[in-house]
Amino acid sequence: MKLISAVIFCAFAVAALAAENKYTNKYDNVDVDKILNNDRVLTNYIKCLMDEGPCTSEGRELKKTLPDALNSGCTKCNQKQKETAEKVIRHLSQKRTRDWERLTKKYDPDGQFKKRYEEHVAKAA
Repeated sequence: MKLISAVIFCAFAVAALAAENKYTNKYDNVDVDKILNNDRVLTNYIKCLMDEGPCTSEGRELKKTLPDALNSGCTKCNQKQKETAEKVIRHLSQKRTRDWERLTKKYDPDGQFKKRYEEHVAKAA
């Protein structure tokens, strides 16, 4: 009986540790295309990230996880989050270059993430 209790405890401990090594998937179903195609909404998210305006719950979560995601190369991201991040980066860097520069200056002042992303894009091409 003690062995079963120990195994169950270990299973819960491993599950808890695995959950801590991933970002929440609570916002994975947010319609990112709708946000990217609505200048007012996108501007509000950018203001949130730049500490220039209020944040929605999604914006707060993004603001909280963004520095760690950039530093870790998104290792705690699931596949959906990685795809969404690429879509947002592509949109901002191509269509909102001024905002992209402001965001990278704040969140990637040394250019480490930008370099890693450019290498990733080059490999994918």
